[in-house]
Amino acid sequence: MADVFLLSRLQFAANISFHILFPTITIALAWLLFYFKLRFNLSGHPVWMRIYRFWVKVFALTFALGVVSGITMSFQFGTNWPGFMETVGNIAGPLLGYEVLTAFFLEATFLGIMLFGINKVKPWIHTTATLLVALSTTLSAFWILALNSWMQTPTGFEMIDGVAHAKDWSAIIFNPSFPYRLSHMLLASGLTACFLVAGISAYRLKRGDDKKAPRIALKTALLIAAILTPMQVFVGDLHGLNTLEHQPQKIAAMEGVWETEKGAPLLLFAVPDEEQRTNHFEIAIPKLASIILTHDPEGEIKGLNEFKGEHPPVAPVFYAFRIMVGLGMLMLAVSWLGSALLFKHDRLPRWLLSLLVGMSFSGWLATLAGWYVTEIGRQPYLVSGVLKTADAVTDIAPDNVLFSLILYLTVYSALLVAYVRTLFLMARRSVEIEEIQPEEHTRPRCPLPSVQTEGANL
Repeated sequence: MADVFLLSRLQFAANISFHILFPTITIALAWLLFYFKLRFNLSGHPVWMRIYRFWVKVFALTFALGVVSGITMSFQFGTNWPGFMETVGNIAGPLLGYEVLTAFFLEATFLGIMLFGINKVKPWIHTTATLLVALSTTLSAFWILALNSWMQTPTGFEMIDGVAHAKDWSAIIFNPSFPYRLSHMLLASGLTACFLVAGISAYRLKRGDDKKAPRIALKTALLIAAILTPMQVFVGDLHGLNTLEHQPQKIAAMEGVWETEKGAPLLLFAVPDEEQRTNHFEIAIPKLASIILTHDPEGEIKGLNEFKGEHPPVAPVFYAFRIMVGLGMLMLAVSWLGSALLFKHDRLPRWLLSLLVGMSFSGWLATLAGWYVTEIGRQPYLVSGVLKTADAVTDIAPDNVLFSLILYLTVYSALLVAYVRTLFLMARRSVEIEEIQPEEHTRPRCPLPSVQTEGANL
């Protein structure tokens, strides 16, 4: 049977993989909701409120699953990885505490107004509540990624008797990889939410829903995605340069480079062989890896053989990186093509609608692939250069970990299927078709006859 170390790693991977799906949506979806609400306030056109009403239900469902799955994450620090808090708890504990005190409490306070106060408070109060929920989701990401980035590139601390103590909190929070990691994750969240909105809206259109709400939501999501995707490519390039400087062994695994070389080729495909320390079936573009990573065709990239015993498992990092990049390129092509067609013809062909439906959760796949590159790429360390993963694991019986792992996988699988089915069920029922009465929330600001005439076709 597998040992407790492997089982604990699998359990943590299962928990983080499930949990990260939901914040990845809610961080950016909250900002989309604020945009929808602001457009309604400025125009008075009920189509924006109908878009808001549909997607705020999606946000509520997603937020609930994110909170529930997040609770199990904190348990594992004590049950499966006691050495983590024993060694770096003086830094991890406060950062997690700041996230709760400044972000979660703010989010929980105004979420109720956002979800249930739309007809009970003044319009500006409700809009402000939506804005504060969006700010709090981003603030939550700020603290979590500050901790994760510190684990990748730790600074601002000192070790005393094997325990990390903070010396400079600004250096801890704004560690070398933090700006790139935060920007990369926020953009990933934006793309995840945009393709979810686009996919569900395309699904409604494919089913014959001719109202304006899904068409406007689709156009909005594709246009934002078309802007965010090249930004993500740019930030990803900066992130890669930072990783090359601080974690060259991770870059070597991502690129499948075994021997240090100048003018390293970019491997489009290969089968890394860690036993023989080589690649099989390589398809490569000469010098392109050096050009991308060092901006110099003769730039040097350190090979994995420079880090024997200190580099991550190569195959999962190598393949996950290519999945992430491939999905990013697909998002770029689809968002640009879709935006161009919508602005030219105001409609999309059915094949492109079908593709968008299929890409509804493409952001999840890209985020998970990127997260695996980040987390597996840090191995064999839990905190780079400070704490090895094997030194932090629990010593409880493997049977106990196996039982909880099976339980987690069973529950998570059921919840994930239920969540996806619920979203498409909501789309099929076209939840946002309810008439918005004049007394609801905000009096229209555009001429009333125009709104009434347009409203008949929503």
